[in-house]
Amino acid sequence: MSTDWDHPQPFVITESVLPEHIDALAHTNNAQYVNWCMAAAWAHTTALGLGADSYQRLNRAMALTRAEYDYLKATHVGDTLLVGTWITDWDRRLTMNREVQMIESASGTTVLRARLQFVCIEISSGKPRRPPAEFVAGYGPALLNP
Repeated sequence: MSTDWDHPQPFVITESVLPEHIDALAHTNNAQYVNWCMAAAWAHTTALGLGADSYQRLNRAMALTRAEYDYLKATHVGDTLLVGTWITDWDRRLTMNREVQMIESASGTTVLRARLQFVCIEISSGKPRRPPAEFVAGYGPALLNP
């Protein structure tokens, strides 16, 4: 089955819906989708060479400031989800936008879309700061429309 991604060349992780992800409505709890979105963002960041150790060393981080989730279709135990992400906009100064799309692999159906906004902060103070050169070098090539 072909996968109909919203944008070309997503960074993709695979997640499985387990019994502990199910809520009282007998489908995946909405908070679990948030966790998977953040897991994809962290995995992508790490793959770009900017994992938690780099953040600490540079005293900078891209901190989540806004998130919008569109839950499109319920998922259930046994479903396998492809979680794709892209950096869709970045001013290379403070704010970065990322999109996430989750596709149920067996059907190819998109079950969630998310838009995440991050701001570069100085970890020690928590205040917004310009990104270091390493961020520009790491994140820049991953920008969807440079």
